[in-house]
Amino acid sequence: MTMYSPDRGTLQWRADTGPAPVRLLLSGVEGEANALVGASAAGFPLELVLADPAQQVDPSVLTGAAAAVVQVSDGDKQSIARFEQLAQGPVPLIGAAFNPSIALVRALVRAGAHDVVPLPLDIAELETALDPIRKMVAQQASSPRSGHQKLVAVIKGEGGVGATALLAQMASRFAESETEVGRECCLIDLDIQFGDAALQLGLQPSLTFADLIAAGKRLDADMLRSVSVRHDSGLRVISAPREIMPLESLASDQLLTILDLATAEFGTVFVDLPANWTNWSLSLLARADLVLLVTELRVPSLHRARRQLDLLASQDLGNLELRVILNRVEKGLFKTLGPADAERVLKRPVAYSIANDHATMSQALDRGVPIAEIKRKCALGRDLDQLQLGVAAALGLEH
Repeated sequence: MTMYSPDRGTLQWRADTGPAPVRLLLSGVEGEANALVGASAAGFPLELVLADPAQQVDPSVLTGAAAAVVQVSDGDKQSIARFEQLAQGPVPLIGAAFNPSIALVRALVRAGAHDVVPLPLDIAELETALDPIRKMVAQQASSPRSGHQKLVAVIKGEGGVGATALLAQMASRFAESETEVGRECCLIDLDIQFGDAALQLGLQPSLTFADLIAAGKRLDADMLRSVSVRHDSGLRVISAPREIMPLESLASDQLLTILDLATAEFGTVFVDLPANWTNWSLSLLARADLVLLVTELRVPSLHRARRQLDLLASQDLGNLELRVILNRVEKGLFKTLGPADAERVLKRPVAYSIANDHATMSQALDRGVPIAEIKRKCALGRDLDQLQLGVAAALGLEH
């Protein structure tokens, strides 16, 4: 068993890619609980959070946990209220108490407890209580995904490279193609501070991603669809929150639950990530079927993109299915840098080059329309077609 500090995530990146732990919110490890030090139960590593049973804790202390064992004091209303508050989150809870009464067990089960175990903790009893949760987690992990459930993440070499505009235009083309064969796709704007993908598509939704976060356990496919708005291309769009949100207000497990639901509901899901990294954005990349890194053919932009790739490698994410996109490329005879220069800096092949046509793209964004409505035939449009076809091929969805 290891000690867990809820502030640890602010000290280092922590992508949720390994086995999720079971967190033990206990007042100590006296008695037989000492046998749990360095142990695991039902296949879960154990992490200890020292907290008095009546002490209020931030629900984020459970972020990334597969389950939690929460100590409760029988007859202490404040302690029971704390358990009820934590039970409103997505993490399965097991109550723990010294000599729990029948009334306490019933109260905790009504609050959402999966089980109640006596203290001091016994490894055999803990294994038994966690076994149903283990089976539930294993079933979720092994649930077959149909061939068209795909997650595509778009990351930026730096802010201001036009990644959102590029994604909005490409995703609307992708949606038109998918609609022809009776499939859907969705764009989720996860730039929760400055995202404007919906606006760039001419949409003004009344509900946003913030409503999905607020829904908690009430979130289901119907709510997900009601929050999304349909673009004329057939693309479903879930807008970024209207109000700026702290990046750390979104938990990895909550986000991954939303994305699992979205891919099951819509098939292919495109996600526009913020320029700044968080634990949840790294965790999302670990789940992605395809990652698109957008940068520009400028020396500073390429070097910042190189740093992004270095970060991914340091987080054991260097083997992602990642494609590099050069945006706003000047394709004339007098350009100073070319794709070969980008590949030398990035140490990766360039998959796509998108022509620089500022006038056409700007008009499309101002009017919230596809660029084909501004200029039907142009180099930018041809490059977007190639990008859309390439993404479809990478996902096995070409037709």
